[in-house]
Amino acid sequence: MNRAFAALLVTVLLTTAAFAQMAPPKPGPELKKLDYFVGNWASTGDMKAGPMGPGGSMTMQTDAKWMDGGFFVVMNNSYQSASMGNGTGISFLGYDPQEKVYTYYEFDSTGETVHANGTVDGDTWTWLSDMKMGPQTMKTRYIEKILSPTSYTFKFEMSADGTTWNTIMDGKATKK
Repeated sequence: MNRAFAALLVTVLLTTAAFAQMAPPKPGPELKKLDYFVGNWASTGDMKAGPMGPGGSMTMQTDAKWMDGGFFVVMNNSYQSASMGNGTGISFLGYDPQEKVYTYYEFDSTGETVHANGTVDGDTWTWLSDMKMGPQTMKTRYIEKILSPTSYTFKFEMSADGTTWNTIMDGKATKK
């Protein structure tokens, strides 16, 4: 019994020592592309009449900063919308190295959550997700086209089948 306990104790101590010598993980190079979104942004958009409401203008302010460790950009948002009212949200941008996609998680003051996967091709970011609307699941696509270091256009689209897309909102964001 004493030998078994001693062997277990030695194993635990060696394992602990091995973990103590491991360096903390470092952010991958893919995360550097998210630097673009860090800062204070002002967005204006035009909501189209449709499943999200009657349409109208929308404005949003975003304060985006790197979380400690450098793995996620945290974005605090506040918005004013003629069709959806006013609200706030928090979003997280990151990268999933196993799936090789960018990730977006959002939680807002209306109780909605969004999870989207993104890709970047040159100056265009494309984010895809599924959104429940009653009994139906809609495909969504959010496209950001970088115009300069301080501005991009955006378009939010929905599709019932993933092939025919309807524009729900479009607009422009400018870094302050």
